[in-house]
Amino acid sequence: MVRVSSAAISVKNLGKKYRLGLTHDDLLVNRLLKSLGRVFSKNVAESRCEDIWALRNVSFAVEPGEVLGIIGRNGAGKSTLLKILSRITEPTEGEVEIRGRVASLLEIGTGFHPELTGRENIYLNGSILGMAKDEIDQKLDGIIDFAEIQKFIDTPVKRFSSGMYIRLAFAVAAHLEPEVLVIDEVLAVGDYQFQQKCLGKMKDVSQEGRTVLFVSHNMSAVSQLCTRGILLKDGQISEVGDINKVISAYMAIHRTDTPYVSLIDYDLRSGNGKLRFNSIGIRDTDREYRQDFELGEDIIITFEVAVKVPIDSICFSIILFTSDGIRLCNMIDIDSNVTFKISAATENIEVVLKDVRLYPGTYHISLWGGDVSGFELYDHVNECMSFNIVNGGKLTQRSLPRQSGLLFWTPEWRRERPV
Repeated sequence: MVRVSSAAISVKNLGKKYRLGLTHDDLLVNRLLKSLGRVFSKNVAESRCEDIWALRNVSFAVEPGEVLGIIGRNGAGKSTLLKILSRITEPTEGEVEIRGRVASLLEIGTGFHPELTGRENIYLNGSILGMAKDEIDQKLDGIIDFAEIQKFIDTPVKRFSSGMYIRLAFAVAAHLEPEVLVIDEVLAVGDYQFQQKCLGKMKDVSQEGRTVLFVSHNMSAVSQLCTRGILLKDGQISEVGDINKVISAYMAIHRTDTPYVSLIDYDLRSGNGKLRFNSIGIRDTDREYRQDFELGEDIIITFEVAVKVPIDSICFSIILFTSDGIRLCNMIDIDSNVTFKISAATENIEVVLKDVRLYPGTYHISLWGGDVSGFELYDHVNECMSFNIVNGGKLTQRSLPRQSGLLFWTPEWRRERPV
C-alpha cells in the first residue's frame, strides 16, 4: 500500500463531469428572442442537456521516480486525467495532491506562444515552471541540441512544422527539471528515431528520481518505458498494476475475432489524414479469409487505403506485436525495394508473409503509412488485426510451448568438416 505522504502524485475518488448540449435558456440568441417576444424554434426549444462523466471514482498513487503508463481506447478519459493533473482543468469531484513542479506535453501548441521564437519560448516555459534566468541559461544549449533545430531556434514557432514543434516542446519539458513530467500521445507526430531518443530521455528523467506519466497507444513504447500501468475504460480504472498485466488486458479489448475489419471508424490511430487505411484482412494462399494458421504457412495481409489527392511517394509498414505487446518486427516496403504511388481515390495493397515461422500464439498487427523520409505521418492504425499460429503443422509434431521462444528456426546441422 502506497503511503500518501510519500507519493509524488496521489489521486482520490477523482471525477470529471461535462455537460453536452444546451437548454434554450442557455443560448444567447434565445434570450434575445425571448426579450423580443418571439417564438422559439421547435428544434432549439426541444434541445436538452446531458451530463457525461469523463472520469469517475479514479484513485491511484505514484511514487517519486516511477514511470506510470496510462492506456485505454480513445475516449477512455486519459487526456482528461492528464489535464487535471497538469492543472489545465478542475475536477468535478475528488482530490489530487502533487508534490513538485509539473511539466506537460499534451498536444501541439500547449505552452508555446506562436509569435515568440523558439529561444524565447524556452525562457517563457522555464519562467512558468518557476526557474530563474540563470538556471534556464545553463539548460539552453542542451535543450537546443536535443531538439536538433539549431538553425530555426530564433524563428517564431508559428512557422515550425509539427515535427519541429514537438522536438522543441519535448526538449523543453524534459530538460527544465520538473518533478513530474506528463507526456501524452503527441510523440507519435515525431519520426521514429526521435521517438526513441525521447524514450531514452524519459528513462534518464525517472532514474534521476523524477516521476513520469506516459500516455500512448504504442504498447511497445509503454512496455519498454513503464514498470506499472493503469488501464482506463469508460472513465474508470479497469486494471492497475504490473505493466505487462495491464497491457495484456488492453490487448484483449482489441483482439479481433474476424479476419476482416473495416477501419473507417477505427479510433486507435494517429496522423495527418492525407492517407487513411479503410480496411484490413488476412487470407491464406487459397484467397480465403481466416485467422488460424499452422507454423510454416504463408499469410497474406491485405489493406485498402484512401487518399484525397494523389501522393507520389508513400512508405508503408506492417508492425507485428506479440500478445503481451512486445514489438516483434517492423516490415517496411522499401526494404523489399518497393515504393508506392497512389493516384486513385482508393487502392488495395497485398503483402505476402512467406513461410511464417512464429511459435504458436496470438500476434497483433499495426499499419503505418507516411512519406519515405519518415518525417510525415499520414496514418498509423494500432492493433487493428490479429492472427493465430495454432500448432507446428507439417514442420514438427513436438510440443512448442510459448515460453520457449518466438521464432522457430531450422538451421542446417552437421559435423564440422576438417579444414
